[in-house]
Order: sequence, then structure tokens, then C-alpha cells
Amino acid sequence: MVDGTRFGWWSRIRRVAESDTISGLIMLGFALAGLLLANVPATTHLFEAIAETHVAVPSTNIDLPIGHWAQDGLLTIFFLVVGLDLKQELTTGSLANPRAAAVPMACAVGGMMVPPVLFLLVTWLFSTFGPASPGFAMVASGEVHAFGTLAQGWAIPTATDIAFSLTVLALFAKGLPGSIRAFLMTLATVDDLLAVIVIALFFSSLNAWYWFLGIAACAAAWALLVRMRRVPWPLVAIVGALAWVMMFEAGVHPTLSGVLVGLLTPSREMHGEETPRAERYKDKLQPFSALLALPIFALFATGVHFKTLSLAMMTSPVVLGIIAALVIGKPVGIMLTAWVTTHFAGLRLAKGLRLRDLFPAACACGIGFTVSFLIATLAYDDPELSGEARFGVLVASLIAALISGVLLSHQARTYRRRATGDERQTAVR
Repeated sequence: MVDGTRFGWWSRIRRVAESDTISGLIMLGFALAGLLLANVPATTHLFEAIAETHVAVPSTNIDLPIGHWAQDGLLTIFFLVVGLDLKQELTTGSLANPRAAAVPMACAVGGMMVPPVLFLLVTWLFSTFGPASPGFAMVASGEVHAFGTLAQGWAIPTATDIAFSLTVLALFAKGLPGSIRAFLMTLATVDDLLAVIVIALFFSSLNAWYWFLGIAACAAAWALLVRMRRVPWPLVAIVGALAWVMMFEAGVHPTLSGVLVGLLTPSREMHGEETPRAERYKDKLQPFSALLALPIFALFATGVHFKTLSLAMMTSPVVLGIIAALVIGKPVGIMLTAWVTTHFAGLRLAKGLRLRDLFPAACACGIGFTVSFLIATLAYDDPELSGEARFGVLVASLIAALISGVLLSHQARTYRRRATGDERQTAVR
């Protein structure tokens, strides 16, 4: 009876975690809570004390505050789920047939190229024509920064949050053809992979070479262990933890260890199993990612204390640059790439899908959130700039969600009316 109750509770938790709508709203709630807790006078000092409390790993030089553990530690679970999902998609999913996935894959690249251009343009305009000296721009805190410093945030608006974009689809796109969801899923999956590459290439400071030998050894050990008939999970956990430590010591962002081991997990049935291990492991880890890692990360990521949290924040070149990049740059990059690839590259959209049908989903891709928050913490050393960047991601993501929600709702009503009309014509015949 106790076991049945326990598994019953676990089944409910898994259902909540598998719901794009519920898990997305939970993460949004934690993000808003972090912003309030860090700026309401009654909770500011307590929240800051918790976030800055250091926790060290014995016998290592790893000593991080709790806020950084949420970013560098817990978020590894999310990236492990991303890695497992990518492996399955590349093997048997939407990315297994490159020709069929060519348009959304190209759109993911286009959707990552235009936003940095808009971000740099906005920050350049502020630094050229703003009230500060030429080449410098004033941010919301009153501090003056060179254009080169602000430009370091170019990668912040490149990412799409797959969980939130699918949440918007689940809420507002009922009745739309599955090809639109498949397009968004493929695009966001490739976007995740490209974001991982951006973090690895531009936000890593490589240290001694021998740490990379350790990473290779951990990768080989993981690949061997997860292919055994009976997987020795305690040993697998130790290897995974060691891979994280090696990544940290090598100067590569340690969350990428999750992507690495995820991509090394078998994605086809083996040893007479009915489902691939990558798929099963992803399903088991999803509740921890959606209901633990991401909410806590969002809480601390937005938990930035601003000197003045007011409408003046909306005049910051960093905030406006990120809003323009995510809300305008993302859909423009996606739609422009879709138009070029279908008109000049000989590629085709899924059957029954027209170019204009993609626009509402393209707007949903402006929801940055998770990875954009992470890049914002990596791009700027200055805490005020980092805080303003994360505030900009939050505001831009909410605006993109609102716009895409309205457009998807209208699109869904149009499809339902069209379907009703077709049914009536069929009945008359």
C-alpha cells in the first residue's frame, strides 16, 4: 500500500513535469519570485545572504556560492536532459532525416544570426548618440560603459527556450496542425545545440591540457558503463560527477558535461530492451530538470538586486538591445531564412504548411529564458550589467510570449473555422 502510494505520487509528479504548460509556468513563477525577493526591502538581505553562502567540495579548489551552484551545478541536470534529447532526435527523431528537417535547421541558424546584429546596433546607437561621451553609453544604474563592454553581451539573445516556447504553443495553439509544433521542436532542438557550441567556444577560458585527458577518460568510461547489460549506477554517478569536475577545472562551463555524457548514451534498443536508454533516462530525469533544477536556477538567475528597480530600467541600452533582438530579431531571422531556403535553395516545408503559418511560432522563439539567463551571467563581469541583461531577457521573453500567444490564438481560431467549413461542405455533398 505504501509502495503504491509512493509510486502514485511519483506518477503525478511526472505528469506535471511532462506538461509544458505547468512546468513552464512554475519556472516563470520562480523567476518573478527571485526578482521580487532580491528587491523587496524585507527580503533583500536574507535572499542575498543565502545566494552568497559558499559551499565547497572537499579536497578540491571548488568553492562556489549557492547562487552559482544553482547555475553551474543544478543546471547540469537540464543540460543532461538536453543532451539525451539531442541524441535521440539525431538518431531516430526529427533530426534523423536532414532533408526533412533542413528548413527548421536552417531557420535555427538564421534565428541566431540576426539577434546579435540588432543587439549590437541598439547598443552602438546609444553609445554614439546617447547623453554620455561618444563611444560610451549610460546604463540604468547611472554607470557609463564603453561600447566594447556592452558588446560582450552579443550572444545573450541568441537562444530559444524550448520549454517556454512549447508552453505558449500548448496554451494558445490548440487545433493547429502538428507540423507547426514539429517545426518549432526541430528548430528549438537545433537552437539548443548551437547555444551549447556558443557557450563552449566563446565563454570558456581553457586551462591546463591534462584536464581534457580527464574529460576524455570520463567520456569513455560513461560510454562503456551505460552500454552494459546491467548498468552500475553508483559508478555511473561517480563518473558523471568527475566529468563535471574535469570540465570545471579545464575552464569549460561545467554544465556542458551533461550534454557530453547525454550524447554518449545509447539511443537505440539494446539487450532486448523495448525502448532506447537515452529516451528512458530522459523521461526519468525530466521531473528533476523541470521541477527542481530549472525553477531554482530561475530563482537565483533573476534574483539580482538593482539600485533602482523602476521604469528607468526600460531605457537601458542593454535591456532595449535584448528586447529588440529577441522580440524582433528572432522572428525576422527565422522568417527571412525560411523564405530564402524555400525560394532559392530548393527546400520545402512540411506538406500543408505555408510560409506565413510559421510567423506566430517564430515569434515564440523570442522567448529566451534559461540559456539566455546563463549567457547573461557569463557575458558580463560587472554585476549591474549582468543584472540588467537578465532583466532584459525576462521582459523580452514575456513580450515575445504575449505576442506569440495572441498570434497563435488567432491562427488556431482561423484553422478551426476552416475545418468547420470543410466539414459542412462535406456534409452537403
